[in-house]
Amino acid sequence: MSISNTVLPLQIRKTIFEKFNDTNVRFTNDEILELLKSNGLDSAITIDDVEQYFNQLRDAGLIRQIAQNFTTNYYKLFDVVEKMKCTSCNQEVYLGKMEPRVCPNSECKASI
Repeated sequence: MSISNTVLPLQIRKTIFEKFNDTNVRFTNDEILELLKSNGLDSAITIDDVEQYFNQLRDAGLIRQIAQNFTTNYYKLFDVVEKMKCTSCNQEVYLGKMEPRVCPNSECKASI
């Protein structure tokens, strides 16, 4: 099962919420990718394919990069992530407490 480019950023957010939702916990892009692959993401997808989504999360203020080792990036959350329901697209979304209340679904972008 492959995940579309629209859904992949939402799945990364969900994984962070479910597995790493603590500002003191360090996690890597590799860990997130492996969890996504174990949940059905196409095994041919590489860390380079998802780098843009981690950059988006960093730019949005959800995560901060604390270290790097070749292609492995280490992150921590700025603040805990909250689960919400977007009434416009009807998706479950995951936003950091400090992020703007805008749906992260690239096809929606409605205010939450």
